[in-house]
Amino acid sequence: MVVFGNVSAANLPYQNGFVEALSSGGCELMGHSFRVPTSQALKTRTRRRSAAPLQVVCVDIPRPELENTVNFLEAASLSASFRSAPRPAKPLKVVIAGAGLAGLSTAKYLADAGHEPLLLEARDVLGGKIAAWKDEDGDWYETGLHIFFGAYPNVQNLFGELGINDRLQWKEHSMIFAMPSKPGEFSRFDFPDVLPAPLNGIWAILRNNEMLTWPEKIKFAIGLLPAMVGGQAYVEAQDGLSVKEWMQKQGVPERVTDEVFIAMSKALNFINPDELSMQCILIALNRFLQEKHGSKMAFLDGNPPERLCMPIVEHIRSLGGEVQLNSRIKKIELNNDGTVKNFLLTNGSTVEGDAYVFAGPVDILKLLLPDSWKEIPYFKKLDKLVGVPVINVHIWFDRKLKNTYDHLLFSRSNLLSVYADMSLTCKEYYDPNRSMLELVFAPAEEWISRTDSDIIDATMKELEKLFPDEISADQSKAKILKYHVVKTPRSVYKTIPNCEPCRPLQRSPIEGFYLAGDYTKQKYLASMEGAVLSGKFCSQSIVQDYELLAASGPRKLSEATVSSSSS
Repeated sequence: MVVFGNVSAANLPYQNGFVEALSSGGCELMGHSFRVPTSQALKTRTRRRSAAPLQVVCVDIPRPELENTVNFLEAASLSASFRSAPRPAKPLKVVIAGAGLAGLSTAKYLADAGHEPLLLEARDVLGGKIAAWKDEDGDWYETGLHIFFGAYPNVQNLFGELGINDRLQWKEHSMIFAMPSKPGEFSRFDFPDVLPAPLNGIWAILRNNEMLTWPEKIKFAIGLLPAMVGGQAYVEAQDGLSVKEWMQKQGVPERVTDEVFIAMSKALNFINPDELSMQCILIALNRFLQEKHGSKMAFLDGNPPERLCMPIVEHIRSLGGEVQLNSRIKKIELNNDGTVKNFLLTNGSTVEGDAYVFAGPVDILKLLLPDSWKEIPYFKKLDKLVGVPVINVHIWFDRKLKNTYDHLLFSRSNLLSVYADMSLTCKEYYDPNRSMLELVFAPAEEWISRTDSDIIDATMKELEKLFPDEISADQSKAKILKYHVVKTPRSVYKTIPNCEPCRPLQRSPIEGFYLAGDYTKQKYLASMEGAVLSGKFCSQSIVQDYELLAASGPRKLSEATVSSSSS
């Protein structure tokens, strides 16, 4: 009675010198079409619940007061700068490759500034790393399990600017960890609303006596003192150390890493503490401890392409911009002076504009770089930035599981990172009778080429520990109705030590060519917030360069054109 379905890019065929099926979770796939196989129905199917009007019984927490925080106001000011910018005498036609959050953000803010973006998406779906698909039963499955933190000021501003704040379902201010030593039990860090930051975070840590002992808490606090005193300069200086190396250097007990930071590292970058740069952890801790609602989490109320990406597209189009799907970049063609002449698409057409933005994944950019650019230091440094593999698993069960919460859960499993029962946490996916678990399978390096059935079997063995009374690996308890496995061989860039100097600014040394993406230089690293902020920085650079771009030849201030090579 199992219905199988997957999105798989484990086998990477080559054509025209670059990987065709290199999945970025991103827009952003520059290669052949990313085919989404539909579920194959067996003779016996479980009847889908009726299409009655949606009735939601889960109770969400009111939206936190974010508008008066320093970071929110700073992000709001940057957004306002585009709307208040002098209207250009003749708008720039800016061609943007990749409709993930970075590309959508770039196009949105350029449109706000009075310019005319043309956003090209390789696939037939918006969202890049937040893409999702609907199966033949009408159920959605996603590229990843996406959480919107209070510490995401540019994302929170974006929701407000689009008038869709109500699409975020806020959860109680807690972090909930499974207890491997006590199968089926959880340990919580609860942040009291009555206390300001960082006292609410300190209180949450001190109140939890199940994961860390008092001596361990004290030693960890002492280890963190240099970061608290040294500020951002200290945080940036720790880029050369892994989390494990930093903990050892600071005399923090190894059990602190085992109990807390394995789970945190996997949640932040899909890798373990012996690989992750400590800078990444310190940035997250800084945001979570310095902002009262920084670690508060929200789920989107439905699938990201429709509930988040489409409002951005509608905004772009309302201001004269364009968004085109199924427009895959094959080559960046150059003028004699080394600047961009056009983007050549796989269908043979060319796209020209006054400026060009590549907002796809760094792995795809490196494959498309013109030969004459590859030795330029700005581009050469990208060699160290490599996407990390990740697998997202969705399993629909024949019953409502009881040992779960309306929240994100840290599995603390060797194979799994975080998970959630989406039938509880998300309005569109709500089901009173059956659970749908969405799980992040990470680290995935050794599993990305394995079969979906292998991955599901391994996942069920881990779930047996999390739901000992309800799930068994042999399905003698809860039965799988169907599943989807989404493999992303190259997701966000792997934040290993000494990567920070390799991250590029959004303005490249090539006149009229810009980059956007969470791997570019911004303070939120590889995250949705980082992607949105990179788009704003990219737009800001283009707006600042308006006079130069308007005056430069041989580009002309005419409409961005799409012309067939056969015409």
